[in-house]
Amino acid sequence: MFPSWTFVFGLFIGAAIGSFLNVVIYRMPRAISLSNPPKSFCPKCRHPLGVPDLFPLLSWMFSRGRCRYCGQPVSSRYFWVELMTGVIWAGIWYQYLVVGADPGKAFAYAFASAALVAIIFIDIELYLIPDQINAFILFVGIGYNFWLYSQGSHAAITWGIPSSVAGALTGVGILWGIAFFGRLAFGKDAMGHGDIKMARGVGAVLFPAVATISFGLAVVLGAVLGIVQILVFREAEKRAAARAEAESATEEDENYEPESVASLLKCGLGYVLCLDVIGLFAPKFYKSYFGEDPYLPPDDLETFEVERTMIPFGPYLALGAILAAIFEKQLLGGVDAYLHAMVGGPSFLELFRF
Repeated sequence: MFPSWTFVFGLFIGAAIGSFLNVVIYRMPRAISLSNPPKSFCPKCRHPLGVPDLFPLLSWMFSRGRCRYCGQPVSSRYFWVELMTGVIWAGIWYQYLVVGADPGKAFAYAFASAALVAIIFIDIELYLIPDQINAFILFVGIGYNFWLYSQGSHAAITWGIPSSVAGALTGVGILWGIAFFGRLAFGKDAMGHGDIKMARGVGAVLFPAVATISFGLAVVLGAVLGIVQILVFREAEKRAAARAEAESATEEDENYEPESVASLLKCGLGYVLCLDVIGLFAPKFYKSYFGEDPYLPPDDLETFEVERTMIPFGPYLALGAILAAIFEKQLLGGVDAYLHAMVGGPSFLELFRF
């Protein structure tokens, strides 16, 4: 569809999208409007940024990671978000607009992946996933399904229902199932609700077969990268953790109350019916059903500190979905080859088409 060299357009556009994502990552969990104040600002001195500060990748490098107005360090996160988004968009551009010719899939995967990048950095920093981002991913999947309908594609239907709906149900079913049976088996919370809602959106975009592969990738990434993270930071925090453990272990045991099974069942039904998404347009309904305000930031947001050995699952879930989006064909081919060697029979994708 496009020459090979045009992937650089994906890189540049993705980096620009990453610049906007930095606004989302900072403002959304803090309940700051994305449009007010209209200009980006330094999080340290609050000075509005000028044109020289807004060039993706280059502004951070040329300023040597410091604000031009107050001289304070600017987190390298701003650079990495732009670079990561640019590389992801370049990969999607190459796979679906150079090697293949599927603009609908390229559009859906690119924007869903951008939202997942925002989730990765918010969840790592604050251990939360905004409902608005999860809803956006779900809407991208539904829009993509409408596009497939308009093109008369057989991929629009899975199990006799829209593929985005089938994928969303698959995502909720797998992640909510882990939360529910983990609660029954171990008496503890086994999965965050933000992860369940993210899996619903991922399923809506990737559809059941590829979404299932992405969840498997997330587990592998969580195991491998989680071990690396613990090994890298363990020594730095070992002494502090030992002191804190003795002081807080008893208190945590006394104060910890896992979510009730009834609440899990109620919330699970709500996620299947997308009541949380409806609640974003009717906050009073959201609060009455789920018991919280979707737009109110956590009370401990400014004082919350994440230990280096704390490992949220959300970033791995998002990263698995991004890799599955970029390398969909290769991953499906690998799974098909494995299944054919082991049991023979139909392809993995065909198992989701009956």
